[in-house]
Amino acid sequence: MYNTHELGDLRQDIKQILYRLWKTGEIYLEKPDVASELRNISHYLINVFPDVISILDKRLISACKDQGFAQNEVSKNDAFPKIRFGNWVGGDRDGHPLVTSTVTRDTLLQLRLNAFVVIRRKLLDLVKKLSFAYSLEASSKALQSRMMEMKEELIGYGEEILARNKGEVFRQFISLMIARLPVDTKRGHATELLASKGAYLHSSELLSDLKILQKELIEFGAQSTAYNEVNATLRIVEIFGFHLAALDIRQNSTFHDQAMDELLEASLAEKTNFSEWSETERLDFLNKELLSARLFTHSKTVLKTHAQKVMECYGVIAEHTDKYGMNCIGSLIVSMTRSLSDLLVVYVLVREAGLTQMTTAGLISKIPVVPLFETISDLEVAPEILHGFLNHPFTKRTLQVLKGGEKEPVQQVMVGYSDSNKDGGIMASQWNLYKAQYNLSQVGVDNGVRIRYFHGKGGSISRGSGPTHYFIDALPHSALNGDVRLTEQGETIAQKYANKVNAAYNLELLAANALSKNILDRHSPRVFHAQATILEQLSMNSQKTYEKMINKEGFMEFFRQATPIDAIETSKIGSRPAKRTGANSLSDLRAIPWVFSWSQCRFHMTSWYGIGTALDQLKSESPADYDLFKLKMKDDPFIRYVFTNIDTSIAATDERIMLKYADLVKNKEIREKFTDLFLSELMRVKYHFEVLLGRPIEERRVNHYYSNMLRASLMNPLHERQINLLKKWRTERVHDEQAAQETQTEIMLSINALSSAMRNTG
Repeated sequence: MYNTHELGDLRQDIKQILYRLWKTGEIYLEKPDVASELRNISHYLINVFPDVISILDKRLISACKDQGFAQNEVSKNDAFPKIRFGNWVGGDRDGHPLVTSTVTRDTLLQLRLNAFVVIRRKLLDLVKKLSFAYSLEASSKALQSRMMEMKEELIGYGEEILARNKGEVFRQFISLMIARLPVDTKRGHATELLASKGAYLHSSELLSDLKILQKELIEFGAQSTAYNEVNATLRIVEIFGFHLAALDIRQNSTFHDQAMDELLEASLAEKTNFSEWSETERLDFLNKELLSARLFTHSKTVLKTHAQKVMECYGVIAEHTDKYGMNCIGSLIVSMTRSLSDLLVVYVLVREAGLTQMTTAGLISKIPVVPLFETISDLEVAPEILHGFLNHPFTKRTLQVLKGGEKEPVQQVMVGYSDSNKDGGIMASQWNLYKAQYNLSQVGVDNGVRIRYFHGKGGSISRGSGPTHYFIDALPHSALNGDVRLTEQGETIAQKYANKVNAAYNLELLAANALSKNILDRHSPRVFHAQATILEQLSMNSQKTYEKMINKEGFMEFFRQATPIDAIETSKIGSRPAKRTGANSLSDLRAIPWVFSWSQCRFHMTSWYGIGTALDQLKSESPADYDLFKLKMKDDPFIRYVFTNIDTSIAATDERIMLKYADLVKNKEIREKFTDLFLSELMRVKYHFEVLLGRPIEERRVNHYYSNMLRASLMNPLHERQINLLKKWRTERVHDEQAAQETQTEIMLSINALSSAMRNTG
């Protein structure tokens, strides 16, 4: 209970916080650089997740106690969830010209430094708690020997450390560990990397010392401390290592092709147009090259743009990993993987950069190469591509060496939710992702390789968002064969993890459902979806409807005038450009601004268009299947996940607001044509959802419906304001550039306000 004065102080503090929020700018006036984005991500990795991991572990221990497991059973068997963090800020160069080799080098060093910030903080906390009276002379020979080794290695520091905390050997041992961290400290904070004599080089060395400490505490009789405080520190070092988060390097397959063209040209090869060769020609060439360790060029060869950028990036990785080990790098992700040669060419490129290793079995890549299947057509051919890749001798050797402590080789496969949705709409996207994962898993089984799926999910429904437990339950059998990787992007990071209570809940939800899905799959037969025929029909028909609409003459004109896409393209939200290559086409536009622009004007069509017509056809052509589908809406995990998300999107769609934005389209014929298409399809979707779910939306989604109603009264004036600003800005851009810049700032404020109200961008 607080007294009157304390309550008054709290009230004043709250007022001050609200005042600061009110006076703080709401939008970026300048585009953030990659370093700024890395600092934002690092905040969660440094200040949130280390604490959340401990919360998660304590909850698991408590749950196990409730179920009758022995005390410390989880800790003794190290049965905690194997959580790892990755990052591609500073490594994702797919259409991102600002991610240079220098940026990647700085990113790797910054992540390493911040890993020591986390570990040092944990060790300092541990040293405070281990004030047990226990002398060095009374400790085991193993501990004494190790501490003497460390004292000798830490020239000038070791004796000084052992002179402190006499009779408290545990504190002395941890102090030696802290002194061995390769960082310089000022005012008690780790400020820069420092390669001093006796410093740890790899996290495995620190883990070894912590295990010696744990064993000594158990022998001393402090089991509780050994299995709680020390184990919590061990977990942090295991999870974050000396790299904090593994950096993934992503590049587009077309960029690799162009780099190969330039390498061949630099080597004075007879044929240099690799990117124009047929797949057969490309494979013949690559297979021959991968039998040899010979390079195309030497270190002083002058290379053209694409080859130079690839070699500079890989050179940075080679330099960093030679010094610090491979844990800091995740994988080389090939976006827009469309053929086997798109993957094999990366092996040739890493060979050129010195990222290969000669083993007794032959040449291997030090870093795994990962396909990213994004579009619907890519997902359809993905099993064939993966089969060829896993069967390739170079891949077999690489996976065998890189498997580490795993029982079988592991191949990561990334699947994209954004571009498949942009291609064919939500139903086709989700169903093709389901089919691809089911078939890719079988390819893994056939080749004796475990497939680890990396889900490239975004923050909106159109890009794979939705309740975590629904998402995991909806995955096909064996898609979670032991583990799962997924991305958290944009505003969802703050929504899920800014608050530690929320962060613990969301991480626990992910871990618990991944575990239950794995257990259920292992104890049930592997069968394809029971309603596959119906889902295939819905997918095909909805895709046809969607494709017909986006390919109609005048669509891009409608899109660019009825939505604030032109304003979003000029925004300073993120460091990446809105378009991959700068072309003014739908295929070149990134999925985030595509979805973002439709959500701003309340169309939300990316998460429902096409499904109404598909359900119409199902009902008229197969009424029995329509009735069966109605039953399965309630209990089938995949159908429930997809259609719950669509239902959520329908609730956020507003016809009145749509029409107001459509009025921005100058050409009356185009305006009326597409407005009629959207409204008629939306009417079909709403009708079928009411029939299939048996109740109107205000009854079946009470909280969601009234939440939207409550926000509508505040959002409607914002929409009106944005529409007027868009009209004004588009005129000013032609006649008055300075006035246009001022108006653009106001538009961005409206975009920010609306996206905050809807709780998503793209």
